[in-house]
Amino acid sequence: MFPSGPLYNIARDTSPQLVVAGMYLTDSGAISTAPARGASGQRETTVSGFDKREKGEEAKYALDQELRFKANARRNKLLGLWAAELLGLKGEAASAYAVEVVKADFEAPGDEDVFLKVRGDFDKKGVDQSDHQIHRQMEELMAVAIDQVRTEKK
Repeated sequence: MFPSGPLYNIARDTSPQLVVAGMYLTDSGAISTAPARGASGQRETTVSGFDKREKGEEAKYALDQELRFKANARRNKLLGLWAAELLGLKGEAASAYAVEVVKADFEAPGDEDVFLKVRGDFDKKGVDQSDHQIHRQMEELMAVAIDQVRTEKK
C-alpha cells in the first residue's frame, strides 16, 4: 500500500507523489510542477488551512474597516445635525452643515479635524458648549452610528 496523508497525492496510475510547495516528486524521481490529478481525474489544489484562515482574516479586516468608515461617516453626519440644531440651522441648511462636518473628517487623520470644525463654528456663533461636551457627544453618537450601521448590514 502507498503512503497516505496530506503530503501525498495518489495519481491515476496509483503512484505516490510527494507534494512540496507546489512541486510534485514521483517515484521515478521526476519533479513536476503541474497540478496532480486525483483518482477522480480532477485537478487537486493544495490550499492549507493556514491559507484559508489568512484569506478569511483579510476579508474580515476589510469588512471591519468598511464598517468603521461607514460608522465614522454616520457619526459625523449625526454630529453635524446635532451641532446645526444648536447653531439654529433648520431644514436644508442643517443638512448642508452636516455634509460640511462629514467632509471635515477628510482633512486629517483622526477625529480632531471634525472636533475643530464644530468647535470653531460654535465659537463663531457664541454657542456655549465645552470641549468635553462636544467630545462626549461625539462618543455617544459613535455608539448610535455603530448600531445603525450594524442594523443596516443585516
